[in-house]
Amino acid sequence: MSTPEQTEHLVLPGVLTAEQAAETVAALLAVQREDGALPWFRGHHLDPWDHTEAAMALDAAGEHEAAARAYAWLARHQNEDGSWYAAYHDGDPERPTDLGRETNFCAYVAVGVWHHYLATGDDAFVDRMWPTVYAAIEFVLRLQQPGGEIGWKREPDGTPVTDALLTGSSSVHQALRCALALAEQREEAQPDWELAAGALGHAIRRHPERFLDKSRYSMDWYYPVLGGAVTGADATRRIKDGWDSFVVPGLGVRCVLPNPWVTGGESCELALALWVTGESDRALEILQSVQHLRAEGGLYWTGYVFEGEKAVWPEELTTWTAGSLLLAVAALGGDEATTAVFGGERLPVGLEPDCCR
Repeated sequence: MSTPEQTEHLVLPGVLTAEQAAETVAALLAVQREDGALPWFRGHHLDPWDHTEAAMALDAAGEHEAAARAYAWLARHQNEDGSWYAAYHDGDPERPTDLGRETNFCAYVAVGVWHHYLATGDDAFVDRMWPTVYAAIEFVLRLQQPGGEIGWKREPDGTPVTDALLTGSSSVHQALRCALALAEQREEAQPDWELAAGALGHAIRRHPERFLDKSRYSMDWYYPVLGGAVTGADATRRIKDGWDSFVVPGLGVRCVLPNPWVTGGESCELALALWVTGESDRALEILQSVQHLRAEGGLYWTGYVFEGEKAVWPEELTTWTAGSLLLAVAALGGDEATTAVFGGERLPVGLEPDCCR
């Protein structure tokens, strides 16, 4: 169990004290199964993306052994085609509850593995996980479309869904860059991945028509920034354009318009995106605004309905909500691995198509 001394770097005024940080980390560890699985909460399901996010939060808190066990779970239970199923009941690999295989869920292992390596310097870990990362990225890129966007998933029967989601493709963009960083670390060039990353980044920046219209969802607003495809003045402009629509002062970020529902995960991810654009003060304000979601024991409610009956909803304390908060706090606090993964300055950018250079 983490002590306040071990989590001093996660102290952020109005967000976490050292004692609160230690409590949150201990709560995450209590949910983790002995085999390394990190379900949303015990008795619910695990999905590979949120499992990885929670593992990254454990690394940000110095719990490297627990994080390594989470990645070992992924390595042991990867499907032969490089994928994972979209959901497993309570993290039990023998009880998948959604046999679809979503591309952004599968790609995100590369982000987690690179983050763990930066946090630990463990070359042997990279060697163990490289075949897992390689197979996952190859699975994902088999669903890349001619315009660069990534098809959403494969159905249980293997049918490809070629429609692309902007949020999912933006997450894959970050994952491809982390996968390229791992390839560089191993001195194993992956030119096809470089081209894929470049084409995907170009599609996100310049061709919104190639993605399903999910603009009601806040993730489609900030994820192109968080995933590193949209940067600089364009990123600042994008955040500004959606601010009044999605941000509820003092409460956090709406999940979807026009619903009067703020969610902790989206709020903390927006804080990360604000940090990426250099707006740490506003990132801090967002993190402070969602502390009404903190529950006894250190975890966080998924969301809050702020009109009508005004109630926590759903009544779930999710590992990924706590994980997103810890990662945002770690970034604002200057944690080297977390800032490198989300800041992106040291990540390869890929190669844009010839027509776009």
